[in-house]
Amino acid sequence: MKLVAELLATPRFSNLRLLTDPITAEIPVDSIEITETPDIAHYIPEHTFILSTAMVYKDNQGALLELIDSLVAKNAAGLGIKIGRFLDVIDPEVIAYADSLGFPIVEVPATMPLGRLMHQLLNLLWNTKTEQLSYALDIQKRFSASLMKDVSIARFIADFGQMVNTPIILLNPFKQVIAHSKHFTRMSKPAEYYIHQLGQTKGVFTGEKSGAIPIKDLHEKTSQISYYAIETSTYFPHYLVILNPEAIPYPVSDFALEQAALVLSFMLYKNQKVQESFEDLKSDFLTRMIEYQQSSKQEQKDWLDLGKTYGLVKARHYRVIYGACEPTKETKDKDKYLKEESDLVYQWFSEQLPYRIKDVCLFRLKGSNHFAIFVQHKCDALEDHLIETANALTNRLPFRMAFGVGSVCESINDLASSYIEAKTAYEERRGQHDSPIVSFYHQRGMRSLFEKMSPEDIHYFCRTILKELAFPQEDATIELRKTLRAYLDYQCEITRTAKALFVHRNTIKYRIEQCQKLLGKNVHDPSISLDLRLALELSEEGD
Repeated sequence: MKLVAELLATPRFSNLRLLTDPITAEIPVDSIEITETPDIAHYIPEHTFILSTAMVYKDNQGALLELIDSLVAKNAAGLGIKIGRFLDVIDPEVIAYADSLGFPIVEVPATMPLGRLMHQLLNLLWNTKTEQLSYALDIQKRFSASLMKDVSIARFIADFGQMVNTPIILLNPFKQVIAHSKHFTRMSKPAEYYIHQLGQTKGVFTGEKSGAIPIKDLHEKTSQISYYAIETSTYFPHYLVILNPEAIPYPVSDFALEQAALVLSFMLYKNQKVQESFEDLKSDFLTRMIEYQQSSKQEQKDWLDLGKTYGLVKARHYRVIYGACEPTKETKDKDKYLKEESDLVYQWFSEQLPYRIKDVCLFRLKGSNHFAIFVQHKCDALEDHLIETANALTNRLPFRMAFGVGSVCESINDLASSYIEAKTAYEERRGQHDSPIVSFYHQRGMRSLFEKMSPEDIHYFCRTILKELAFPQEDATIELRKTLRAYLDYQCEITRTAKALFVHRNTIKYRIEQCQKLLGKNVHDPSISLDLRLALELSEEGD
């Protein structure tokens, strides 16, 4: 058995308006009847609520007083009158009279058919699943219309919270609040407070797609919180959080909540795909720009104008950072996981870096799970910003970041060079043990050309070119080698070499002649000079 007040409090029947004092609605209801017969009181059991168009009383509302008397004598539950067909408005005297008898009068809008209203009220009274199913489908229909009208996520959550009459919160995969119902404007604590409480509980948001836990507020009052996974991806869902789910009024059922969650997942998925389309355009632009700047182009392009839609701005300082999330042993073979992980990393840095670095913009790298960051102004704390942002992400999701940083260039037309350097720095750090999160590119000399050669091959090359000067042991030979190196470093200028070694010019001439005798070569020959420089560099002591 339900009270008239409970029926009217159901969101489904929010269009019904109690005209008498609220206290009159504290009457139990057992059944619902539709009638236009004035003597209906003789044919109904007690606690019956009457629905009528009041057709008989169209020209004489005063006669409604007799009907009210007969219904009160029969212990009827109340009278609902549909307006707009025979009565445009219910006479205030009739309302006042019913008030004096403690009998509820309810106004039914003209748009609501009495037959369907009776059926819905009876289903509610009899607590059948039919009403719950019908209400759930109504929710799906209403929210599907919102989806087609491109309603924002914030509006969706606000409407949903109003419908279930309890606070609602939507979290992104980082467990951040991205929308909440209007209930929190009247609550003492923001939505983030409850999410923090939820996050302190072990096991929440892990494994199970839904759950409910009790939490305590500042007054040590225990309340319930439920959460449901909203899956737009396989591994990292959004979450719908409902405060005090036990207070949700009938006929809102778990099925109704599931229908709302289903529509919400479609909305999130649609937004995700729209964003991905834009990111694909950005990725294509980056690919074209890098390839064009590396080619033997005939003319310069105005990349600032072409890329202003993607965040490129005019500056005197450009730098590229190559970034990626490093896979673990457990995830390295899970392509779908790595793709979703990459999407979230890109989203996180796209949202968080602009708070730390001015005019920063990000681009996905086509055909990979990596991305590029364009820094367009001087940033002294660049490494700190990258590490802090990466650590903030790791505190929310188990991701491990890595970055390679290219050199600074003054023109946007040279970004390809910084990009290649950034990629090189990133790739070099991957083979290092315990490498730092951020690796900067360093210019490398000609020694790097021989890094993949075996020590034996390098030793043979040096011996062949330098002979006794390759790895000297005697002091005199050591001095000859030192002089030869300085002589080549100073472009074979005797005077400069003499000043650098603090010896006479004739001493330099003599030593160079001795070197040429030992080598059997003319050190001034350009091709021989190059070989000598390489061999001297590679055979330097300690390298």
